[in-house]
Amino acid sequence: MRILVVNPNTTASMTRKIGLAASAAAAPGTEVVAVNPEDGPASIEGYFDEAYSVPGLLMEISRGERAGFDGYAIACFDDTGLEAARSLAAGPVIGIGEAAFHCASLIAGRFSVITTLSRSVPAIEHNLGKYGLAARCARVRACEVPVLALEDQAGDARAKISAEIEAAMREDRCEAIVLGCAGMADLTAELSERHGLPVLDGVACAIKLLEGLVGLGLKTSKIGGYATPLSKSYAGRFAAEGPGGS
Repeated sequence: MRILVVNPNTTASMTRKIGLAASAAAAPGTEVVAVNPEDGPASIEGYFDEAYSVPGLLMEISRGERAGFDGYAIACFDDTGLEAARSLAAGPVIGIGEAAFHCASLIAGRFSVITTLSRSVPAIEHNLGKYGLAARCARVRACEVPVLALEDQAGDARAKISAEIEAAMREDRCEAIVLGCAGMADLTAELSERHGLPVLDGVACAIKLLEGLVGLGLKTSKIGGYATPLSKSYAGRFAAEGPGGS
């Protein structure tokens, strides 16, 4: 089984961290490859960045299809470009946000989400409603740590995330924590042990769900909204990489 993990931002160091977390979660015999596009924002923090990251994401999915990958994980907690990627790919595509939400709902009555900046909260709340899990989420919290600050091992990101978890446990009465950024993927074990409750990382959750779907022989339905894109001309930089391109 081959799984392609696409980090939609262009920060290669974060992609390496995501790849390590994904490989650690994978079962023996599962090959995990982590990539990021060459074009797009260095981090995705809000709707504007998300819009600019989608073309590069789809180009990586298209390349993955030509390379024969069995499934795809989108390693942005906003589940950037998820619907379009499902239309493009034959195999299952899972966003790390939806993966973490669903897994948390299976082990806890109420969970809270700890994300990076406040500007990301509305997109996450929207997704929770779309997935039918808003009632299970006690609160979406921002620790006010920029995405790229998670790369600074000497910074105070860990302390801020930990403090927000303490506040969530005290104020939200949550039973599990979902970490709301792929850049937090290496913190789950440490934070779970420190606070005494399950802490979920969407990267690992997405890998395990993909292994299950691929193992069951399930692919994305092509009836309705996820139908294969129509063949047509794409102009400019999309000419070679669009569904109608070479």
